[in-house]
Amino acid sequence: MKADRPAKAESLQSTPGRAVASPQWATLAFLWQHMRPYWPRLVAALAGLALAAAAFLALGEGIKRAIDQGFIARDEAALDTVLAVMIGLALAQGIGVYVRWSNIAWVNQRVINDLRERIHAHLLTLSPSYFERERTGEVLSRLTADTATLDGVISNAFSWALRNFVMMVGALVMLAVTSPRLLAWVIIATPIVIAPMVLMGRRIKRLARMTQDRLAEVMARAGEVIGGMRTVQAFAREAHEQARFVTALDALFVQGMARERLSVALSAIVIVLAFVAVSLIVWLGAREVLAGRMTAGELSAFVFYAVIVAGAVGAIAEVFGQLKRAGGATERIRELLATPGDINAPESPRAVVPGPGVIAFVAVDFSYPTRPSELALHAFSLEVAAGEVVALVGPSGAGKSTVFQLLLRYYDPKRGRVLVDGIDAREADPRAWRSQFALVAQDPTIFSASLADNVRYGRLDATDAEVEAACRAAHVSEFAERLPEGYATRLGERGVLLSGGQRQRVAIARAILAERPILLLDEATSALDAESEALVNEAIARLARRQTTLVIAHRLSTVQQADRIVVIDGGRIVGSGSHDALLADSAVYARLASRQLVG
Repeated sequence: MKADRPAKAESLQSTPGRAVASPQWATLAFLWQHMRPYWPRLVAALAGLALAAAAFLALGEGIKRAIDQGFIARDEAALDTVLAVMIGLALAQGIGVYVRWSNIAWVNQRVINDLRERIHAHLLTLSPSYFERERTGEVLSRLTADTATLDGVISNAFSWALRNFVMMVGALVMLAVTSPRLLAWVIIATPIVIAPMVLMGRRIKRLARMTQDRLAEVMARAGEVIGGMRTVQAFAREAHEQARFVTALDALFVQGMARERLSVALSAIVIVLAFVAVSLIVWLGAREVLAGRMTAGELSAFVFYAVIVAGAVGAIAEVFGQLKRAGGATERIRELLATPGDINAPESPRAVVPGPGVIAFVAVDFSYPTRPSELALHAFSLEVAAGEVVALVGPSGAGKSTVFQLLLRYYDPKRGRVLVDGIDAREADPRAWRSQFALVAQDPTIFSASLADNVRYGRLDATDAEVEAACRAAHVSEFAERLPEGYATRLGERGVLLSGGQRQRVAIARAILAERPILLLDEATSALDAESEALVNEAIARLARRQTTLVIAHRLSTVQQADRIVVIDGGRIVGSGSHDALLADSAVYARLASRQLVG
């Protein structure tokens, strides 16, 4: 419940991937950072644990008294008293177990949600260069599969293991009270039982990390196929993709079984060693009774506590194996959270307020991180006046889209400056900086939401009337009224219910509604037929009169509407002027124009 949730946890703001003293406890240390804000729940769980453990340990004393004072002494009143006390202990144990598990389960679910929230928030800060390097399925695997692997670790490691540790310590104390002589044998046996956990634990952790990587590979492959299903089916490659997926699944199966076999072997070895030790101690205790150094009740209590110690050691070994398995997921999550964003706000960012929208590129050099030796822009300088409509044209790969990438500050230039209204992009907070732009991309993003919500993405507080007005301006209303539920119709993932031209018009309506000082049109009419293009160009022309507009276009009809045309080739400006002037003075533009600016 929101009421139970404290303000943003300190742990959510701690340094991601912070090194811990021992890698063996990295998972516990990482989760503990996120548990600390919920300390009242943890205190309640510990109180429940103390009550349940004390009640359970007291049962051994009850068994001893029932045998020595009741059964052997043939005292029925003593038996009745012991029974009443043991029933009370059972009730107390039940209450303690409920209090412990209900609180620790709440903390477990809250922490897993916090982790997913933290990962998602961090992903939103990463620049496009990160997503160019990493596949979508790999990223989603860390958000879903890796966090799912940690689900339950808190309830087991911080509750079950702690419970068994407390029980083990308490039982050892009771063993010392009952028979110090036999306790010495328990102390000798315990390190022998624990040794396999240390020896096999590191191998389990390595296998767990490899299993998580294999799972991420499976999810990435499935994500690629689902995202490109039309292409897969168009080329009839279903069997090929299924074979690739099965190969990846088989590799995951082999890796997972190797991890599970080792984990199960560890648990089995520890359990066998523990109960062999108990059997040996029972044998030694029986000899003590025969020698008259122990009573039958004391031996029964001692066996009871010895079994508790053995069971606790076995349970701790099982949790230890789970922690090792979770270690791989923890490493992957910490690696992601430790990934720095390429674009960050300065310590004291300059205030950005909507202005006239004057754009300036000053001697900009830029190369993409994936192609560091290849300059996408070289000594690039451009000024765009407030309210001016400038078209950027040039051959494919000339650098036109790079201009938009730098304006939106997906990247920073290697040299030079990018300015809007005199403010350098590096001096502003990225979110505030981007709030100056409205973008219509060549392949617009349509969310799996209603038509109205997709348009309202441009301005979240817009009223229904404002949304519909933007839709009319972009000629969206013409097809919106034919949809099953009108503006409330959900458009499906990536807008599958719409044609390419309709998706483009929705994106234009979104930009109209945003009312940003600068409008960026990246092939905004490329997917439209001639009739739709004429309608959208009319809407863009009305919109551009109120905004500074940069247009990337290949079509001659779009270019001719611009106040100025800038020709880019090889990352440099090689021409600037009107359509007629460039036809006469620019060989690059003339060549493009001769092909109707389609190439």
